[in-house]
Amino acid sequence: MSFQNWDEIRTAYQVARIGTVSGAADVLGVHHATVIRHIDALEGRLGAKLFQRHARGYTPTEAGQELLKVAQATEDQFGQLAARINGAGSEMGGELVVTSVPGLSALVTPVVAGLMAEHPELIVRYVTDLRIFRLEYGEAHVAIRAGSAPTEPDNVVQRLHEHQVALFGAPSYLAKHGTPVKDTDLVAHRFIGNENPASRAPFYQWLAGVVPRSQVVYRCNDGEATEDAVRAGLGLGFLPVASARGNPDFVEVMAPREAWASPLWLVTHVDLHRTTKVQAFLAAIKAASKDWPAMCSGHGHR
Repeated sequence: MSFQNWDEIRTAYQVARIGTVSGAADVLGVHHATVIRHIDALEGRLGAKLFQRHARGYTPTEAGQELLKVAQATEDQFGQLAARINGAGSEMGGELVVTSVPGLSALVTPVVAGLMAEHPELIVRYVTDLRIFRLEYGEAHVAIRAGSAPTEPDNVVQRLHEHQVALFGAPSYLAKHGTPVKDTDLVAHRFIGNENPASRAPFYQWLAGVVPRSQVVYRCNDGEATEDAVRAGLGLGFLPVASARGNPDFVEVMAPREAWASPLWLVTHVDLHRTTKVQAFLAAIKAASKDWPAMCSGHGHR
């Protein structure tokens, strides 16, 4: 297959993804007549209609859907190749993409700041998200994940620390409802929790065994929303110690416990693990983690 054919497939992929000729033309940086010519040529070469044309745009046919699968796989492979090329070598410049579970910014940002001060040519993208980024496709250089050890093939996994959470309440909530002292006091309180009752977060699993679900009166799936709800006095909630402890908006009601903790893992893809900027970040965050609060501080653990 010639490079011209690959251009046509790439054009068809963008039309299928966006749904219009003009939108695909904008993304590809070509005239809309070029897009139409590529589609017509590809359909002629394959002997099948790839799109249904209608007033709102182009919709892939069954044959078009099959082509889309091939084009998507090709696009992913090119993205993976580009990430490896851009991450190769001994340079400390360019882009470094770090992703983590929400709630770790207070720990990660000082590490990034130190690294950027030492290497001002470095551009860092720090993305917090609950979804698992595909390192094999170059979506990130380094991932910081919580929970059970990642098992994807071709990844280098290293234990970093414990994700330490405590139970917090707003001063306004505690003034109205009182402060629980022991676990049995919790049955008289309201809670902010995960909208998924089967959440695997260890602190939510613990809470499910202590109070009935009906006491979880505000349910969400986002760390920032949980923090906002606690701040608004809607109930008690679990927040990362790194960001909530010392904040006047929150009162630490119950200190971190082993049963609430999640191990943190540093994850890199084997192809990028040895690159200079990845190694520099890994060394910096591992050094910084030695000064992070010990899990279950004050409870005799670690």
